[in-house]
Amino acid sequence: MLAYLPPNLRDLQLPLRLRLWDGTELDLGPQPRVTLVVKDPSLVAQLAHPSLDALGGAYVEGRVELEGPMSEVIRIGDALSQALADEEPSELSRVPHDKDSDAAAVSYHYDLSNDFYALWLDQQMVYSCAYFETGTEDLEQAQQAKLRHLCRKLRLQPGERLLDVGCGWGGLARYAAREFGVEVFGITLSRAQLKLARQRVKDEGLAQQVRLELLDYRDLPQDGRFDKVVSVGMFEHVGHGNLPLYCQRLFGAVKAGGLVMNHGITAKFTDGRPVGRGGGEFIGRYVFPEGELPHLATMTAHLSEAGLEVVDVENLRLHYARTLEHWSARLEARLEQAAQLVPEQALRIWRLYLAGCAYGFARGWMSLHQILAIKPYEDGSHNLPWTRADLYR
Repeated sequence: MLAYLPPNLRDLQLPLRLRLWDGTELDLGPQPRVTLVVKDPSLVAQLAHPSLDALGGAYVEGRVELEGPMSEVIRIGDALSQALADEEPSELSRVPHDKDSDAAAVSYHYDLSNDFYALWLDQQMVYSCAYFETGTEDLEQAQQAKLRHLCRKLRLQPGERLLDVGCGWGGLARYAAREFGVEVFGITLSRAQLKLARQRVKDEGLAQQVRLELLDYRDLPQDGRFDKVVSVGMFEHVGHGNLPLYCQRLFGAVKAGGLVMNHGITAKFTDGRPVGRGGGEFIGRYVFPEGELPHLATMTAHLSEAGLEVVDVENLRLHYARTLEHWSARLEARLEQAAQLVPEQALRIWRLYLAGCAYGFARGWMSLHQILAIKPYEDGSHNLPWTRADLYR
């Protein structure tokens, strides 16, 4: 059977073992740390030019099995793809976004299982990049630091009204209400998230301060009723074509002099095209349908065109790599429990996604930016401090 393998595979020196459907094995290098079990004979020809999308898809569909640490699987898979795949420039595809398609995409990703997410997220179920002030924090500490960092950047004051766009399971909303004394209105398109988030608000006695609703960002009130606006991990679902409208809605929701914080994943390339060798295509196909990442320059341009002034930008790319490493390790340690909560294919997707994104962020395939903007008064003034010193006291 080895005669059917592409000849170029034999020239690689990777710590990878191939095991074919008949039990035949071939080591592609000394001391293999990962075994790729090929179950589908038709897959052999694809191994001559394997993209990350094709390799990941074969695993998700059960055509191959993977043995070994998932972090090593990703590293070796990328090396295999880099050595053999035909590298073609990824093209930016515009995805039409409307309320129905966006709601369906959000439901596909976030309504999977609250219990599944709880297995590997922190106790507050904060599903976004953590903030490592020293690099030695555990996940719980780093997520609390992220929530504090966001609230400090927004300069929240007791009694202010905060809009949380894409509130998830309500971790930030509850933290801001409890620790900073603000009133929070949060929105999400995920019914599963909303149900649990509301229950946690009630359990923590915050019902008088926190109101959460199922609402599309396009339907936000435009009367400037909010003192501050925060959007975490949300604009990735908006789509390139709708970014101007999204920024206009944030502008219309916040009062003059108010701050807007946008925290989210940004593209490596200025035109927003996905990363090479198929990684971005895999995520779009299996993880975030209709998701699109804009470049930092694109996002700041749209915020500016909407009338908001960008006053601070922070890159947290390596923080997200560390966050994803924590998430991946926590999931890998609970695979038996996870298998009881989600279908087998979903678990395969998430194992690849978390480990693959940790690898991708570490290598700069995409980034994570916190963009702080302000809606100036009519005369162009605002009341921000002259320096960032207050953030770090």
